[in-house]
Amino acid sequence: MCGRFALSKLHAQLLEEFAIADSQSTPGSATLPLLPADWNITPTRTIYLIRNNSENQRELATASWGMIAGWSKDRESALRSQSQAINARSESVSEKPTFRSAFRNRRCLIPADGYYEWATELGPYAPKQPFYICSDEWEQKKRSLAFAGIWDRWVSPTGEIVDSASIITRPAVGFLAMVHSRMPTFLPVDRWDHWLDRGTQDPDEISAMMVFDEKSPPDRGLLVTPVSSKVNSIRNNGPELIAPIELGEPQTLF
Repeated sequence: MCGRFALSKLHAQLLEEFAIADSQSTPGSATLPLLPADWNITPTRTIYLIRNNSENQRELATASWGMIAGWSKDRESALRSQSQAINARSESVSEKPTFRSAFRNRRCLIPADGYYEWATELGPYAPKQPFYICSDEWEQKKRSLAFAGIWDRWVSPTGEIVDSASIITRPAVGFLAMVHSRMPTFLPVDRWDHWLDRGTQDPDEISAMMVFDEKSPPDRGLLVTPVSSKVNSIRNNGPELIAPIELGEPQTLF
């Protein structure tokens, strides 16, 4: 699963990395608030995402993390549904009522410096030990992770418009499976165009984009580092949260 992540890159850096024309995403506008660097992003927080607009061109947008069910009747029920839908399972995202329409019609990429995972009894680590997972190219190239995501739009009874999003997860593999049973679904650059294309609506074709083989496993190029329990508190924020601690050697996954 993914319940916390970090994004320190700002608007201009994301436009460059994800090849978005600046005219498609106006900074500071009513539809695109400028978000600060955040090393402890929690559910229901406003996050950046990359999606295609009505002209099928890439744009940078914002949304609340956690999908709001379309049938939510008020703000309270909307928040309740969000807390249960920060992640969508790749095995069932095409079928679940909350997600299936968005999966066919409103897919996105959710950028992150990295994300946090807490150890379970599955591996040799103390339960609840936090780990930080990022690209092994972050230090030199500042390469972001691109989570496969979906988004939707909810209109409240008072007319409030809220975009919300979920991260698609999959069974964990390799070293990550010794930490937790689930991991985000990462999409490489050569799949971004197809994933974001609004003309692609066949569930089987879309699901095939999330399948990886042994030559390019889904955990390839990830760096897993134990970090302190400071990340457990939402009151803590800053780059010190991703600082490694002594708990054995970090693992680079290939």
